[in-house]
Amino acid sequence: MPLTLTVIRKRLAFMLIFASLALIALTGRVAWIQFVRGEELQKKALEIRTRDIPVEARRGNIYDRNGKELVANASVDSLYTIPLLVKDPQNTAKRLSSILDVEEERLLKILTRKSCFEWLARKLDAQTAQKIKALELPGIFFVEENRRYYPFQTLAPHLLGFTGIDNQGLTGIEKTFEKDLKGVPGRIIIEQDATGQDIPEPIHRYISPRQGRHLYLTVDETIQHFVERELDKIVARYQPKLAVIILMDPRTGEILAMGSRPTFNSNDWMNAPRETWDRNPAIWYNYEPGSTFKIITMAAGLAEGAVKPEDTFFDPGYIKVADRYIRCWYDGGHGSQTFAEVVMHSCNPGFVEVGLRLGVQKFYHYVKAFGFGEVTGIDLPGEAAGILIPEKKATNLNIATMSIGQSIAVTPIQLLTAVGAVANGGTLLRPQIVREIRDSSGSVVKRFQPEPVRRVLTPEAARQVGSLLENVILKGTGRNAFIDGYRVAGKTGTAQVVGEGGGYVTGRYVASFVGYAPVEDPRVAALVMVAEPQGGIYYGSQVAAPVFQAVVRDALHYLKAPKTPGLEKPKDPFVYEEPKFKVKVPNVVNYPVNEAISRLVGAGLTYRTQGEGPEGGIVYGQTPGPGAEVWSGTAVILNLEPPRIRGVGEVTVPNLQGLTVVEVADLLKKLDLHLELSGTGLAAEQDPPPGHRVTRRSTVKVWFRPPGQASQGPPAPADPEAPPAWGEPRRGDFVERP
Repeated sequence: MPLTLTVIRKRLAFMLIFASLALIALTGRVAWIQFVRGEELQKKALEIRTRDIPVEARRGNIYDRNGKELVANASVDSLYTIPLLVKDPQNTAKRLSSILDVEEERLLKILTRKSCFEWLARKLDAQTAQKIKALELPGIFFVEENRRYYPFQTLAPHLLGFTGIDNQGLTGIEKTFEKDLKGVPGRIIIEQDATGQDIPEPIHRYISPRQGRHLYLTVDETIQHFVERELDKIVARYQPKLAVIILMDPRTGEILAMGSRPTFNSNDWMNAPRETWDRNPAIWYNYEPGSTFKIITMAAGLAEGAVKPEDTFFDPGYIKVADRYIRCWYDGGHGSQTFAEVVMHSCNPGFVEVGLRLGVQKFYHYVKAFGFGEVTGIDLPGEAAGILIPEKKATNLNIATMSIGQSIAVTPIQLLTAVGAVANGGTLLRPQIVREIRDSSGSVVKRFQPEPVRRVLTPEAARQVGSLLENVILKGTGRNAFIDGYRVAGKTGTAQVVGEGGGYVTGRYVASFVGYAPVEDPRVAALVMVAEPQGGIYYGSQVAAPVFQAVVRDALHYLKAPKTPGLEKPKDPFVYEEPKFKVKVPNVVNYPVNEAISRLVGAGLTYRTQGEGPEGGIVYGQTPGPGAEVWSGTAVILNLEPPRIRGVGEVTVPNLQGLTVVEVADLLKKLDLHLELSGTGLAAEQDPPPGHRVTRRSTVKVWFRPPGQASQGPPAPADPEAPPAWGEPRRGDFVERP
């Protein structure tokens, strides 16, 4: 049927309308893609054809108060892959496996992933990185990263903290100031086609990272070294569970040094036992402060007028509160005495009476005002608040025991902060760790000022407390803390350890000392806390006071604090007659002389030497013998002359390799053999060798080396200028019972 003109026109109109609608739809779609979704699609296109390689920012450095570098950065290589560019994944995985010490299958899975970036290894050592670079493997690349570096490996590690694999702060200052230290990461952007090949005029952009800010601490590196030195001596002599020393400037609240034991190597923290780095004992360890807390009781009583220095007390040896008897450490009591003498004698009944005079409300007012029962706010993670009986539940018996430092738990930083308030005239300050934050150009971004929390004492009350505490040093239980040329105020403390199920654990104590100097213008306030010292000595006056004396003396000299002319230790000070008690004589045969003396003094005994032995000094005999029961203070005679060998039978020399000095000494003693040692650490070589038959009372030479050091024959002679391997004991200690 022939088409009519009308039909043709209709069809053309229909085609025109259809084409117009299609054009409008296409135009709309193009406009939608170009203008509405253009930015989104462009971003996706860039993601597909670009490779984004992160560039880690350098963390800010950490310096001491004088600008000495404590924490820095070391550049290291990290290994990554772009799987699309790996030509032979199987061969690449095989060649990398032996160098990286990673299973070949695991590497192959990474190399065959459909991704544009995968880490293979982070922060390689220089030798490993060089071996991989020499292979020139396609698709394998390096990027420079930073590893945290601590120049003084074991200097204040709990305070400084450490970082993780991504350079993120995990503990200490590194964690608290993470935002300031971490900086802003950079990027490398590379544009490639779908096959991984470079395209003409590609995007190849480097966005540089921005280094983190630098911290300038309140800590003084030199004073921190004094603290670490004394902590090492404490460990060598007493082998405690924990030990803490903190020094503060009481005028500002600035921490001058903070150290604790056990410790760890900041550069190798991952290989240290978790308990050595998990928490900082200076801010989380809760313990009953014992007599050191009497400073708070004294301050409250003087401030409220509940007691005056000249008030008289009578101590029959105990005081009854409710249905309990609280005894004085001094058998029979001190009798009639002034409050000044109560403080000097650390008399429990006297302090209990002061606490009861104050009553629950006033006593708790001062306990809380001095900051107990709450955190100090120091800029370190993991601070504990201590343990305080709720005021509403407190009884007179609770007040009585708290007055002498029992039934309350404090942290070392809490107690030192409170005593710092007494030292500075009555203002409680928040302890400070950081003085300044500076940017990478050295400009100061933030400066920290002393931060008063509240006034807790009037200057007059604080002065009275200081005067009474000075008498503790001159005439009382703190005599071992006396420093020639300086007026020192302080208090000893000895407290039993509370068990997990409640109640005190027999034979476990916390020895402590807290004080400040010079009294007239305090430059340093310090606390020494030694938890569970071993060896039979556990009194604060014996264990902690001498340590306070040593570290504060050196700090005052270093700070050039002016001395008081003519102030020397009294020749015949008032001291208590040291109570006698039965002790078992420890075995010191085969021990180095210094270690033998340390063990005897630790057991409450004295010593005398007899004869002259070879250089280095080994004890060949002792009188009384091991295990004998004697009174404390008894002198043990140490025979230093090697015995003459007589025909008294033969014994087989045991294998001593890997044993400590103590284990070797005890084992040879049982076999009636004598020890001649050289070096420190674990037994590495011996002469005669194991299995050799020798006459009894023969000498066995043993060479000791630090763990992990290769055995290559006897070591070279010791440096005559090197410090001794065994700490020198302190003498003339005095007793303060809890």
